[in-house]
Amino acid sequence: MFKPKFFIYSFLNPACKTRTIYLIRSMDKNILRLELAVCALVTAAFTNIYITQPILPVLETEFQVTTVHVSFTVSFVILGIVISNLFFGYLSDRIAIHPILLAGGCMVAAGGVVCSLTHDVNVLIGARFVQGLFIPALTTSLAAWLAKNLPQEKLSVVMGTYVAATVLGGLGGRLLGGWIHPPLHWRYAFWSAAVLIVVTTLVAVAVLPQSNNESKQESDRAGAASSDMGFVRLLTRPDLFPIYLCGAAGLLMFSPIFNYLPYRLSGAPFGFSTQMITLVYLVYILGIFLGPVSGKISQRFGGGNTMILGCAVLAISLGLLLVPAVWAVIAGLLSLCAGFFTIHATAVGLLNRKLSHSQGRANALYVLFYYAGGWIGITLAGFCLEAWGWPGVVIGVAAFLFVPLITGLRERRR
Repeated sequence: MFKPKFFIYSFLNPACKTRTIYLIRSMDKNILRLELAVCALVTAAFTNIYITQPILPVLETEFQVTTVHVSFTVSFVILGIVISNLFFGYLSDRIAIHPILLAGGCMVAAGGVVCSLTHDVNVLIGARFVQGLFIPALTTSLAAWLAKNLPQEKLSVVMGTYVAATVLGGLGGRLLGGWIHPPLHWRYAFWSAAVLIVVTTLVAVAVLPQSNNESKQESDRAGAASSDMGFVRLLTRPDLFPIYLCGAAGLLMFSPIFNYLPYRLSGAPFGFSTQMITLVYLVYILGIFLGPVSGKISQRFGGGNTMILGCAVLAISLGLLLVPAVWAVIAGLLSLCAGFFTIHATAVGLLNRKLSHSQGRANALYVLFYYAGGWIGITLAGFCLEAWGWPGVVIGVAAFLFVPLITGLRERRR
């Protein structure tokens, strides 16, 4: 534990300086180990979400099903996250983190093994749904544990690593599914992801210390007991609800574009191979850098103005994605990432700036809306793709731009 009096005394007493330096280095070393464990586990968890995305046309051909049907291999993972997210946030206030992580890691890995072995698309979708149900055990529970057990100055550093890991995991799953398929088979991607989740879960369980602060645990239980009322109040606050909708609308517009991109690029006039389509997903890594940049822009020019800017960039990107040219696709995807992550980061910043307490529950609600939007977007855009092709997907998601735009205008007036 950090003791300010000891550090002040150490500078007055030279005999203590050696021990002071040792304690500082030891604390930094422990934080570094924790950062690496968090980054590895969150990356592995998010790898499982989008692993089938670049190979949807391959799965559609192999299983002889419709585009909407095969899209469930992605959307049902997100649906599982939506359903269980609040539960694992509640559970993490009740019991220790280690059994939650072990249960989550085992179930996600088991779901991956089933996916790799089955020849029934409905079993594949069911196993993906189970994976989605237990991914929050590795992500939401871990974030709650970090918030409860780390000092504020260390929490911001580790949570920055957490956010970066979500982007890396989303990219890693797409690359794993797209690059392993051609030389071997898409089923090997699930085996790789299962091994990765088991290893990173065991490392996290070994690295994360036990929480021994009984008074804090009692306080957490008292807060959890009133969490139902807290959720209701937070959900009905008129200044927060539009921000939840921004999270939903943001992922609703973003996810379908990347989900159905393989259909666009594998057909005329592009004719991309699976490897080439997977390479295009590298634009997603832009999100690692855009989060902090958007936060700085929001602080300087205001959340409302930044939200409006994100909407403008997103609108331009959707227009570019309708142009049948490679340069337009790349430019469109880059600006899509820029617009989406600007809206997402700004919404999260606005949400937390409006709260003096109950940030954990409010952020859990935001995540719930966020992934619900992603699931709805992927599902509805699948029908649009079947009915009107790629233009139907782009125009369909563009219709939801008004949600963050109106929120940005309201925040600007405030």
